Amino acid sequence: MKAGKLIEQAKLQVSELTGLTPETVSSLTRDGDAEWVVRVEALELSRVPNTMDLLGTYEVRLSDDGELVGFRRTRRYHRSSTEDEG
Repeated sequence: MKAGKLIEQAKLQVSELTGLTPETVSSLTRDGDAEWVVRVEALELSRVPNTMDLLGTYEVRLSDDGELVGFRRTRRYHRSSTEDEG
């Protein structure tokens, strides 16, 4: 499956599993020969000012044909955060 389709599938999975609207994709990597790992950022809680919004990073693991293999939230942070996840 092409990268664009994998990203679309990952965003769809985040939306369906959490009810949240994905904002962006921060990475797409291959984990060995078996899985694709897509990290999707989604708005979890809107606040005023929006720099205090809470975002979550979701790791979606997909097979070569786009089937869901794994799913988890790996990070929760304020939109204004400048710290990298290390």
